[in-house]
Amino acid sequence: MTMSNTGGRRRPPTIHDVAREAGVSRGTVSRVLNGGHYVSPAAQEAVDAAIRRTGYVVNRHARSLITGRSDSVGFLLTEPQERFFEDPNFNVLLSGCTQALAAHDIPLLLMLAGTKDERRRITRYITAGHVDGVLLVSSHSGDPVAEELRGAGVPLVQCGKPMGLRSKVSYVAADDRDGARDMVRHLLSLGRRRIGVVNGPLDTPGGVDRLAGYQEVLTEAGLPVDERLVVTGDYSRASGEAGTERLLARAPDLDALFVASDLMAQGALTALRRAGRRVPEDVSVGGFDDSTAATEAVPALTTVRQPYDRISAEMVRLLLAQIAGEEPAAVILPTELVLRDST
Repeated sequence: MTMSNTGGRRRPPTIHDVAREAGVSRGTVSRVLNGGHYVSPAAQEAVDAAIRRTGYVVNRHARSLITGRSDSVGFLLTEPQERFFEDPNFNVLLSGCTQALAAHDIPLLLMLAGTKDERRRITRYITAGHVDGVLLVSSHSGDPVAEELRGAGVPLVQCGKPMGLRSKVSYVAADDRDGARDMVRHLLSLGRRRIGVVNGPLDTPGGVDRLAGYQEVLTEAGLPVDERLVVTGDYSRASGEAGTERLLARAPDLDALFVASDLMAQGALTALRRAGRRVPEDVSVGGFDDSTAATEAVPALTTVRQPYDRISAEMVRLLLAQIAGEEPAAVILPTELVLRDST
């Protein structure tokens, strides 16, 4: 197909060009571009082939003026920016959500809001209609973002179970409690009895449920839940190192550690090495996530795998359903114990 030139430049193909190339009406092309409803398989195939041949690209700005939608989605991380670059889980989730949305030709906008001012600016941007919905990651209890967005009618799906929200919010989560139970049972099966835990923050669902799983299994085994064996970190490597140092000072006879994230477990290994404690000979160490931090650790970490590919796909599925008018929903996915060299 030959496009007319203006000022020596090749005119970009239009929906009319696609219709002419495919031998169908402009309305048929429009229906294909808006989901393929009431379009025969033959017409769909003809339009798809014409789009490839002409190089047609959807004018999202023009479409948004007609539909009142932005045709984009926000990935909102309410954590300090440095956490995004340190914690590999966030990048895995971002990549998975980007790929899942790409199948629907929807771009994903990364939004980092680690301070009160950043959260206020981004909330204002979102509620102004610049995105059609939000994938919210790492929201602590008391964080007003989720409540404000829901109150403004913004479609929203949270990663992890919401805490302290008055309105119903869609979420996708791994079964944190069951994953923790599997890890502690494994440590007990090795003959370990003085099992410490470096837990996550108690204003996060993972922090609450992983600690509960740890406590439940010790109680089932007839072992006391010794508060001297429990410290809290913030999922960073530094907090895992500092927490392990505190545990060693309080209970030098500990023989196992359950660390509630692989990144914190890397810090725990550093502290144990500095204290002259061998892993796993003296102390067995288990993490949580099955991130790259687990495979890069020395020794490689036994951990609890969160199915991040499924979490990402389900978050996108629930969000697109909400954008289409469906009610909020929740999905909880099973975890898996992954055995490596640290236990």
